[in-house]
Amino acid sequence: MSDRYLGTPAMPPARSTPSGGVAGRLAICLWDFSWYTRAGAGEPYEDVDRAMADTAALGYHAVRICAAPLLLAGELGLDEIAAELRIEGLGTAPDGLPYGRGTRWYDVTGGYAIDLRARLHELLDAARRHGMRVILASWEYQQSPAFAADRRWFDAIDAVPLAARHDVLAAAWDRLLSEIRGWGLTDVVAFVELHNEVDFSILPPLAGAGETALARLRARHPGTRVTASFGKPPHLAMHAMPGELDVIQAHVYSYGVLDALQRRIDIRSEGSEGFPNAALRDLLRDDAPTPAAYGRPVAWKLAATVVTDQMVYGYDWIDPERWDSWLDAHYEPHHEVMLREIESRVIAIAAWAHHCGVPAVIGEGWVGYTPLHGRFEEGRRGLELAEHGIRTALAWGVWGVVPCSNAAPHHPMWSDAAWQRRITALVSEA
Repeated sequence: MSDRYLGTPAMPPARSTPSGGVAGRLAICLWDFSWYTRAGAGEPYEDVDRAMADTAALGYHAVRICAAPLLLAGELGLDEIAAELRIEGLGTAPDGLPYGRGTRWYDVTGGYAIDLRARLHELLDAARRHGMRVILASWEYQQSPAFAADRRWFDAIDAVPLAARHDVLAAAWDRLLSEIRGWGLTDVVAFVELHNEVDFSILPPLAGAGETALARLRARHPGTRVTASFGKPPHLAMHAMPGELDVIQAHVYSYGVLDALQRRIDIRSEGSEGFPNAALRDLLRDDAPTPAAYGRPVAWKLAATVVTDQMVYGYDWIDPERWDSWLDAHYEPHHEVMLREIESRVIAIAAWAHHCGVPAVIGEGWVGYTPLHGRFEEGRRGLELAEHGIRTALAWGVWGVVPCSNAAPHHPMWSDAAWQRRITALVSEA
């Protein structure tokens, strides 16, 4: 054996014990806003107690939801809408079927009304009965109001000046958390996010006024952890993350081969000349109409969300088998890079959480936004990437982790109960 000095690694060793003084781990199921947009007759969340029981039976410890604080407690004149929130989805296409039918999360039919405050109370009650925790967030500046039949929800929050939106969110959370305390259900709340993916929503940067808003909310509710979530934190410069976060809640997607396909077919843009291009046409169903014939959702619904009309058309008319075949055929050159990207991002988030002395949560992951009936992420390659991220997260002391963003009652992957039970058992046993 050589006695030569080869240096000391600068990277600290993995620490599997969660940072921030939290106990146990959380396997998180991403219910998002679907718990109220997919709650009609025969839909996954029609019976919220049953949905919670089924989620607990798969070994999950928490659900993460949009609690719509601006609608329920924003003092924006929306009480009437909240009491009878009419769900519509993105609207009806010329063929009589809903726009977004081929997408994840946007495949909303609607046609019913819901008392959202009563339903939130019911959800928190159900969580307590089934030994679950709830992560409260808002998707309102990203998409939630787009699923309402009445545009007043969107118009009211859109009228809030950009610089004031963090303050308005914090004030709404203050009132909503006080109401939850009045229900005697504060202990069910794992933590609160000012907003989902503050870096990918119609919000100003969190640094500055946003941090002040978080500090004010924390002072009002000292027993509740408050934070914001990041769609893509600065993994190469984690020192740039804002302070005032009681939890580092970040999302880890490694688009890799999916990004290569999306760039090739130009599906996430808007107003592209000559859309759909030849590469996308090769992946469409044979009976796909032209974009002009298919039309698009009304303008205010597109303004209320981050998806584009090209995405709606493309995902609604893609042939899932052709889509998956392209990804499978082109995956191998991306394989190692995607594994390393997931690993390095998870480690950066976890190490920063240890440094700051707060818990880390990976609330979404792992590949990216795929068509509703695509099976790439749910297949062998996608599950390998997911499991690599989960095992890395557990080895580095992440408190909560999502098995997969697509594993929830409103996704086809929900049927893969065996895989979910295996992964949630890994989280429980870590």
